[in-house]
Amino acid sequence: MELLIMIDAAKLASAKRITAVMPLYPYSRQDKKSRPREPITAKLIAEMLQTAGADRVLTMDLHAGQIQGFFDVPVDHMTALPMLAQYVRDLGLPEEVVAVAPDTGRTRLASKFAEMIGGELAVLQKDRPAHNVAHITNVIGSVEDRCAVMTDDMVDTAGTLVAGAQFLKDHGAKKVYACATHGIFSPPAIQRIEESPLDRVIVTDTVPIDPLTKPERVTVLPIADILAETIHNIFADDSVSAIFGDMNALF
Repeated sequence: MELLIMIDAAKLASAKRITAVMPLYPYSRQDKKSRPREPITAKLIAEMLQTAGADRVLTMDLHAGQIQGFFDVPVDHMTALPMLAQYVRDLGLPEEVVAVAPDTGRTRLASKFAEMIGGELAVLQKDRPAHNVAHITNVIGSVEDRCAVMTDDMVDTAGTLVAGAQFLKDHGAKKVYACATHGIFSPPAIQRIEESPLDRVIVTDTVPIDPLTKPERVTVLPIADILAETIHNIFADDSVSAIFGDMNALF
Protein backbone atom coordinates (compact mmCIF):
# COMPACT_ATOMS: atom_id res chain seq x y z
CA MET A 1 0.00 0.00 0.00
CA GLU A 2 2.84 2.40 0.79
CA LEU A 3 4.35 1.78 -2.66
CA LEU A 4 0.99 2.37 -4.37
CA ILE A 5 0.49 5.61 -2.43
CA MET A 6 3.97 6.85 -3.39
CA ILE A 7 3.35 6.02 -7.06
CA ASP A 8 0.03 7.87 -6.94
CA ALA A 9 1.68 10.88 -5.27
CA ALA A 10 4.39 11.00 -7.95
CA LYS A 11 1.77 10.71 -10.69
CA LEU A 12 -0.27 13.59 -9.26
CA ALA A 13 2.94 15.63 -9.04
CA SER A 14 3.35 15.27 -12.84
CA ALA A 15 6.30 12.87 -12.76
CA LYS A 16 7.55 12.19 -16.29
CA ARG A 17 8.18 8.48 -15.65
CA ILE A 18 7.57 6.31 -12.58
CA THR A 19 9.55 3.11 -12.01
CA ALA A 20 8.49 0.79 -9.19
CA VAL A 21 11.58 -0.91 -7.73
CA MET A 22 10.53 -4.15 -6.03
CA PRO A 23 13.46 -6.45 -5.19
CA LEU A 24 10.93 -8.98 -3.86
CA TYR A 25 7.72 -9.23 -5.89
CA PRO A 26 4.90 -9.83 -3.38
CA TYR A 27 2.65 -12.89 -3.72
CA SER A 28 4.80 -14.19 -6.57
CA ARG A 29 4.02 -17.82 -5.72
CA GLN A 30 0.31 -17.17 -6.23
CA ASP A 31 0.74 -16.99 -10.01
CA LYS A 32 -1.86 -19.57 -11.02
CA LYS A 33 -4.88 -21.46 -9.74
CA SER A 34 -3.58 -24.61 -8.08
CA ARG A 35 -7.02 -25.42 -6.64
CA PRO A 36 -10.59 -24.32 -7.42
CA ARG A 37 -11.58 -20.80 -6.34
CA GLU A 38 -8.03 -19.69 -5.55
CA PRO A 39 -7.03 -16.10 -6.38
CA ILE A 40 -4.21 -15.28 -8.80
CA THR A 41 -2.75 -12.62 -6.51
CA ALA A 42 0.41 -11.98 -8.52
CA LYS A 43 -1.83 -10.76 -11.36
CA LEU A 44 -3.77 -8.54 -8.92
CA ILE A 45 -0.52 -6.91 -7.75
CA ALA A 46 0.42 -6.18 -11.37
CA GLU A 47 -2.96 -4.55 -12.05
CA MET A 48 -2.74 -2.45 -8.88
CA LEU A 49 0.73 -1.16 -9.77
CA GLN A 50 -0.38 -0.16 -13.25
CA THR A 51 -3.60 1.43 -12.01
CA ALA A 52 -1.62 3.50 -9.50
CA GLY A 53 0.51 4.83 -12.37
CA ALA A 54 3.74 2.82 -12.60
CA ASP A 55 5.32 3.09 -16.06
CA ARG A 56 7.95 0.42 -15.43
CA VAL A 57 8.66 -2.30 -12.85
CA LEU A 58 12.06 -3.45 -11.65
CA THR A 59 12.19 -6.72 -9.72
CA MET A 60 14.53 -9.61 -8.92
CA ASP A 61 14.35 -13.39 -9.33
CA LEU A 62 10.64 -13.92 -9.87
CA HIS A 63 9.20 -17.22 -8.71
CA ALA A 64 8.03 -17.70 -12.30
CA GLY A 65 9.18 -15.58 -15.23
CA GLN A 66 5.66 -15.71 -16.70
CA ILE A 67 4.61 -13.11 -14.12
CA GLN A 68 6.12 -10.54 -16.49
CA GLY A 69 3.21 -11.34 -18.81
CA PHE A 70 0.75 -9.96 -16.25
CA PHE A 71 2.00 -6.44 -17.05
CA ASP A 72 1.25 -4.12 -19.96
CA VAL A 73 4.29 -2.00 -19.02
CA PRO A 74 7.98 -3.00 -19.29
CA VAL A 75 9.34 -5.28 -16.55
CA ASP A 76 13.09 -5.37 -15.90
CA HIS A 77 14.06 -8.66 -14.31
CA MET A 78 17.28 -8.85 -12.30
CA THR A 79 18.94 -12.00 -10.95
CA ALA A 80 21.32 -12.69 -8.08
CA LEU A 81 22.48 -15.96 -9.66
CA PRO A 82 25.93 -14.70 -10.78
CA MET A 83 26.60 -13.19 -7.36
CA LEU A 84 25.60 -16.40 -5.55
CA ALA A 85 27.71 -18.50 -7.91
CA GLN A 86 30.72 -16.23 -7.35
CA TYR A 87 30.33 -16.62 -3.59
CA VAL A 88 30.28 -20.41 -3.87
CA ARG A 89 33.38 -20.38 -6.11
CA ASP A 90 35.20 -18.11 -3.64
CA LEU A 91 34.61 -20.64 -0.86
CA GLY A 92 37.13 -22.93 -2.56
CA LEU A 93 35.32 -26.08 -1.48
CA PRO A 94 37.69 -29.09 -1.45
CA GLU A 95 34.96 -31.59 -2.37
CA GLU A 96 33.46 -32.09 -5.81
CA VAL A 97 30.47 -29.77 -6.15
CA VAL A 98 26.99 -30.67 -7.39
CA ALA A 99 24.21 -28.13 -7.95
CA VAL A 100 20.87 -29.45 -6.73
CA ALA A 101 17.49 -28.29 -8.03
CA PRO A 102 14.85 -28.47 -5.25
CA ASP A 103 12.25 -29.65 -7.78
CA THR A 104 11.96 -30.42 -11.47
CA GLY A 105 10.67 -26.92 -12.21
CA ARG A 106 14.03 -25.39 -11.27
CA THR A 107 16.14 -27.79 -13.33
CA ARG A 108 17.04 -25.29 -16.05
CA LEU A 109 18.19 -22.74 -13.49
CA ALA A 110 20.17 -25.29 -11.48
CA SER A 111 21.80 -26.56 -14.68
CA LYS A 112 23.13 -23.08 -15.42
CA PHE A 113 24.22 -22.70 -11.79
CA ALA A 114 26.10 -26.01 -12.01
CA GLU A 115 27.92 -24.72 -15.09
CA MET A 116 28.84 -21.50 -13.28
CA ILE A 117 30.28 -23.22 -10.19
CA GLY A 118 31.99 -25.97 -12.19
CA GLY A 119 29.91 -28.85 -10.89
CA GLU A 120 27.37 -31.42 -11.98
CA LEU A 121 23.58 -31.39 -11.70
CA ALA A 122 21.17 -33.28 -9.46
CA VAL A 123 17.42 -32.88 -9.14
CA LEU A 124 15.20 -33.60 -6.14
CA GLN A 125 11.72 -34.98 -6.66
CA LYS A 126 9.22 -33.77 -4.07
CA ASP A 127 5.55 -33.90 -3.18
CA ARG A 128 3.55 -31.30 -1.30
CA PRO A 129 0.95 -33.15 0.80
CA ALA A 130 -0.09 -29.81 2.37
CA HIS A 131 0.60 -26.08 2.07
CA ASN A 132 4.24 -25.24 2.95
CA VAL A 133 4.97 -28.95 3.56
CA ALA A 134 7.56 -30.71 1.39
CA HIS A 135 8.26 -34.44 1.15
CA ILE A 136 11.36 -35.49 -0.82
CA THR A 137 10.91 -38.80 -2.61
CA ASN A 138 13.98 -39.22 -4.85
CA VAL A 139 17.16 -37.63 -6.15
CA ILE A 140 18.18 -37.78 -9.81
CA GLY A 141 21.96 -37.63 -10.08
CA SER A 142 24.91 -38.53 -7.85
CA VAL A 143 25.54 -36.63 -4.60
CA GLU A 144 27.60 -39.20 -2.69
CA ASP A 145 30.88 -37.84 -1.23
CA ARG A 146 30.18 -34.42 -2.78
CA CYS A 147 29.27 -30.94 -1.61
CA ALA A 148 25.67 -30.33 -2.62
CA VAL A 149 24.57 -26.75 -3.30
CA MET A 150 20.80 -26.33 -3.42
CA THR A 151 19.46 -23.34 -5.37
CA ASP A 152 16.03 -21.73 -5.12
CA ASP A 153 14.40 -18.33 -5.49
CA MET A 154 13.32 -17.96 -1.84
CA VAL A 155 13.47 -19.45 1.64
CA ASP A 156 10.09 -19.06 3.33
CA THR A 157 9.48 -21.56 6.12
CA ALA A 158 12.61 -23.53 5.08
CA GLY A 159 10.62 -26.76 4.92
CA THR A 160 11.86 -27.67 1.43
CA LEU A 161 15.47 -26.75 2.25
CA VAL A 162 15.62 -28.74 5.47
CA ALA A 163 13.88 -31.79 3.97
CA GLY A 164 16.17 -31.64 0.96
CA ALA A 165 19.30 -31.21 3.07
CA GLN A 166 18.40 -34.21 5.22
CA PHE A 167 17.68 -36.31 2.15
CA LEU A 168 21.00 -35.35 0.56
CA LYS A 169 22.96 -36.12 3.73
CA ASP A 170 21.19 -39.48 3.99
CA HIS A 171 22.32 -40.21 0.42
CA GLY A 172 25.99 -39.54 1.10
CA ALA A 173 26.53 -35.80 0.59
CA LYS A 174 29.48 -34.59 2.69
CA LYS A 175 28.21 -31.02 2.95
CA VAL A 176 24.98 -29.28 2.00
CA TYR A 177 24.83 -25.58 1.16
CA ALA A 178 21.75 -23.63 0.12
CA CYS A 179 21.57 -20.49 -2.03
CA ALA A 180 18.45 -18.38 -2.45
CA THR A 181 17.75 -14.81 -3.44
CA HIS A 182 14.96 -13.98 -1.01
CA GLY A 183 15.40 -14.86 2.66
CA ILE A 184 11.84 -14.46 3.94
CA PHE A 185 12.34 -16.76 6.94
CA SER A 186 8.75 -17.07 8.10
CA PRO A 187 8.49 -18.87 11.47
CA PRO A 188 9.68 -21.53 12.18
CA ALA A 189 12.35 -21.13 9.44
CA ILE A 190 15.15 -19.96 11.75
CA GLN A 191 14.54 -22.79 14.20
CA ARG A 192 14.44 -25.33 11.38
CA ILE A 193 17.73 -24.09 9.93
CA GLU A 194 19.46 -24.17 13.33
CA GLU A 195 18.33 -27.76 13.89
CA SER A 196 19.00 -28.92 10.31
CA PRO A 197 22.04 -30.61 8.71
CA LEU A 198 22.56 -27.54 6.48
CA ASP A 199 26.16 -26.33 6.64
CA ARG A 200 25.40 -22.85 5.31
CA VAL A 201 22.52 -20.85 3.84
CA ILE A 202 23.37 -17.94 1.52
CA VAL A 203 20.71 -15.32 0.78
CA THR A 204 20.61 -11.67 -0.30
CA ASP A 205 19.14 -8.67 1.48
CA THR A 206 16.10 -8.23 -0.80
CA VAL A 207 14.24 -8.81 2.48
CA PRO A 208 15.77 -7.04 5.54
CA ILE A 209 17.17 -9.63 7.95
CA ASP A 210 17.71 -8.79 11.62
CA PRO A 211 21.39 -9.52 12.42
CA LEU A 212 20.44 -10.21 16.05
CA THR A 213 18.20 -13.16 15.15
CA LYS A 214 20.19 -14.39 12.15
CA PRO A 215 21.87 -17.78 12.76
CA GLU A 216 25.64 -17.92 12.24
CA ARG A 217 25.26 -20.37 9.36
CA VAL A 218 23.16 -17.83 7.40
CA THR A 219 25.19 -15.48 5.16
CA VAL A 220 23.55 -12.35 3.74
CA LEU A 221 24.92 -10.77 0.54
CA PRO A 222 24.05 -7.15 -0.38
CA ILE A 223 22.36 -6.41 -3.72
CA ALA A 224 22.90 -2.62 -3.62
CA ASP A 225 25.46 -2.65 -6.45
CA ILE A 226 23.21 -4.75 -8.71
CA LEU A 227 20.25 -2.45 -8.04
CA ALA A 228 22.29 0.69 -8.65
CA GLU A 229 23.74 -0.54 -11.95
CA THR A 230 20.35 -1.71 -13.19
CA ILE A 231 18.62 1.56 -12.29
CA HIS A 232 21.42 3.49 -14.02
CA ASN A 233 21.04 1.44 -17.21
CA ILE A 234 17.27 1.93 -17.23
CA PHE A 235 17.51 5.70 -17.05
CA ALA A 236 20.43 5.80 -19.49
CA ASP A 237 18.37 3.66 -21.93
CA ASP A 238 21.03 0.93 -21.87
CA SER A 239 20.48 -2.83 -21.78
CA VAL A 240 19.53 -4.48 -18.48
CA SER A 241 20.00 -8.04 -19.75
CA ALA A 242 23.61 -7.23 -20.67
CA ILE A 243 24.40 -6.74 -16.97
CA PHE A 244 23.48 -10.36 -16.27
CA GLY A 245 24.64 -11.94 -19.52
CA ASP A 246 21.02 -12.79 -20.40
CA MET A 247 20.84 -15.12 -17.37
CA ASN A 248 17.82 -13.16 -16.12
CA ALA A 249 15.86 -14.91 -18.90
CA LEU A 250 16.26 -18.30 -17.17
CA PHE A 251 13.36 -17.68 -14.79
